[in-house]
Amino acid sequence: MAAQHRGLTVWFTGLSASGKTTLCNAVYQRLAARGCKLEPLDGDTARKHLGKSLGFSREDRGENIRRIGFVAGLLTRNGVITLAAISPCRTVRREVRASIGDYMEEYVNAPLDVCEARGPKGLCRKARAGQLPGFTGIGDPYEPPLRPEVECRTDRGSLEESVGKVLAAVGRALSG
Repeated sequence: MAAQHRGLTVWFTGLSASGKTTLCNAVYQRLAARGCKLEPLDGDTARKHLGKSLGFSREDRGENIRRIGFVAGLLTRNGVITLAAISPCRTVRREVRASIGDYMEEYVNAPLDVCEARGPKGLCRKARAGQLPGFTGIGDPYEPPLRPEVECRTDRGSLEESVGKVLAAVGRALSG
């Protein structure tokens, strides 16, 4: 992969604290070192700028994901590799995949108990205490992808193994 490449959206999905952001950042660093045109789309940052008016109901979270997907689609059409780390709902991910086309899904998979233990913000603990109603994986279901292009078991493998899997899949997608 070199600086001349077509656009692609790489969509990382998984529970909170599964390792989505860590993996996304590591993939970003490796692709940036190769001179790729990249743009990370962080769910929290996008919500702050694109979804200020939205709450955290299932419907509002879906709309936030659609907005992020719209931006990812624009970037992808303009030759940018877009890295997005979000999205608990399978239906909305399917919508985004269909709207973008050049899209691949990375399932960052770790069991809920592992995510709860490693969560740096203590969000799972707060959700269990009733302070975050509708929190994905506890108060609201997480819907794992049925056929992701890549599955990274972050509770079983190293970060480098996961990065290698994603980079190999990105390389295949861009060369195909």
